[in-house]
Amino acid sequence: MTKARDLANIISGGFTADDIPNLDTAKITSGTLDAARIDNNSLTNVTQLPFSAGTDWQSTIVTGTTLSAEAGKGYWIDTTSNACTVTLPASASVGDFIEFADYARTWGTNAVTLNPNSLNFQGISSSLNYNISGQSVRIVYSGATQGWIPANDEEVDFKFAPYNVDFLVIAGGASGGYNSNAGRNGGGGAGGYRASYNNETSGGNSSSESSLSFSIGTVYTITVGAGGASQTTTSPNGKGNDGSNSSISGSDITTITSVGGGAGGGASDLTGNSGGSGGGSGDAPPANSGGSGTANQGFNGGSSSGTGPGYNGGGGGGASQAGGNGSSSVAGVGGNGLASTITGSSVTRAGGGGSGYGRLDNNVGASGGSGGGGNGAVLSSGADATDGTINTGSGGGAGDPPGSGAGGSGVVILRFPTSKYSGTTTGSPTVTTDGTDTILTFNASGSYTA
Repeated sequence: MTKARDLANIISGGFTADDIPNLDTAKITSGTLDAARIDNNSLTNVTQLPFSAGTDWQSTIVTGTTLSAEAGKGYWIDTTSNACTVTLPASASVGDFIEFADYARTWGTNAVTLNPNSLNFQGISSSLNYNISGQSVRIVYSGATQGWIPANDEEVDFKFAPYNVDFLVIAGGASGGYNSNAGRNGGGGAGGYRASYNNETSGGNSSSESSLSFSIGTVYTITVGAGGASQTTTSPNGKGNDGSNSSISGSDITTITSVGGGAGGGASDLTGNSGGSGGGSGDAPPANSGGSGTANQGFNGGSSSGTGPGYNGGGGGGASQAGGNGSSSVAGVGGNGLASTITGSSVTRAGGGGSGYGRLDNNVGASGGSGGGGNGAVLSSGADATDGTINTGSGGGAGDPPGSGAGGSGVVILRFPTSKYSGTTTGSPTVTTDGTDTILTFNASGSYTA
């Protein structure tokens, strides 16, 4: 006959062979204890050892958007009306456990997010989502290295919660046009400019874009566009070279692409090319139009005068301003670039290239736009065209011998919380911090694994 306290000891796991007469202790060790081995007691609910009856299931159904969970407890979570974020304990001991169950089979519609609260969850400190209807999960704390680990197989499938990433994506700038008469060429257009950080303006005087959502473990490919090469000949037409696109791509995001700058018009193909920002027009009667900028990325290139004695071309478009128009006496200046504080300080990029100046009685060439635009050549003084500044996506200046200014290469910059930084990159980006954020500046193509 069992003693009065025997069943309580069984439930707690603290009984011994002395508590129950004729009990085969080998059965306890092997985990095959059943009711037949105990006199006058029904243990229909006890089928196997070791067993646990220690979870303190809460009677109140969780329906709110947040929950602070405690070790040793079980929670029924109903996400019929909204998702729920569960904050795990800030400290834990090895063996601590918590259980959660999908009360209304709605986690597939509104997920449950577990916030590890500075501890790890399977070795990572990021939040994670449980998003399969009918899921249940029991997590057990294993120690500081791996932290909480799921310890059951009831649809245990989770995804670490994505995190927001701000970006600045600038394409390569274009080179200016080329002619033996500097004034007849257009400046190169700046590369397209797309931005999401701190509600800052994108190119073409457009609104700031939405940040991206990066998923843990996903590889995001970064492409940094090259600037258009210097034009050194009038064959076939002296037009400059377009810049190349820059982009961010990944399997779970819509690719962010900024369009390369449009080439400046040249000796015989006078019209500036369209691009992120348009190239300025070369000049000869009649007047010609500059290339068009891309919506939400940049401005148009300037038009040419079509009249002497200067026959001056237009400046390349910039991220914040159209290229200046040429006139009979003034060469078109490059359009100004845009400033961003995504790296922690204000930096202006993506200026358009200036047109050249052809009048023999004037030694002033058209300047490039702010943010790195190259200056146009000055025929009378022999001043050469200058390149757009590298990694600003700025356009090059219009040129005569020895050539036009090359476009500046683009840049891609990412900014996100330092707590989310994986440290896994290719392409050797520059890594800096500002406050609680990490900034990756890609001056060349590479990748980031979230």
